[in-house]
Amino acid sequence: MLAAYAMLTAAAGVAAWHRYQVLQAPPLPAQPDGSEALPLLNADMWFGNLRGWWSGATLLTVLVFSVWMSRMRNLAELVWPEGQRRNRAWLFFGWVVPIADLFVLKMFVNDLWAAARPAAQRKRGHPLLTSWWLSVLAAGATGADALSALKHAHTPGQTSQALERVMESDLLYVCATALSAAVVWRLSGRLKQAMQVTLAS
Repeated sequence: MLAAYAMLTAAAGVAAWHRYQVLQAPPLPAQPDGSEALPLLNADMWFGNLRGWWSGATLLTVLVFSVWMSRMRNLAELVWPEGQRRNRAWLFFGWVVPIADLFVLKMFVNDLWAAARPAAQRKRGHPLLTSWWLSVLAAGATGADALSALKHAHTPGQTSQALERVMESDLLYVCATALSAAVVWRLSGRLKQAMQVTLAS
């Protein structure tokens, strides 16, 4: 799911770049049938369609990621139940409650990470987790700001500037997705191994 999301984000970024290039190109001579406007109309169509698909994919990716965290929580409760500080309800509320959405999910993953470590070395947090969460927050904030600027753009110049910010946010989203994949890979393997050790003992 993360790989598909990264590819769709990259495609949406390419569509934004194409729309930006069309806006920057010299205007075509007027034609009786209005065909001079077709390049921009096509660019707008592709950009709008891919952004719609991207928005849906974002919600689906968040849902799948939350399901994955719930499954990891099942393993963590077998390994280190007293170390899980947050109720499962935060898997949903952690995305939507203002202020809490800045740190609660990171705390949730920190607890999972600590549960995956040997009992004598349990420590919450890791540079990978910090980098991942900062990239998620940066991508979300930059993306929301860029789309808001694009929505309120009324001139070609304003639209071009907003599209530049959209492309920057898409790059951040791809980076955040790559780091998310790294977290999923490492945490899944470590927790499964920790559970096997717990069951064996």
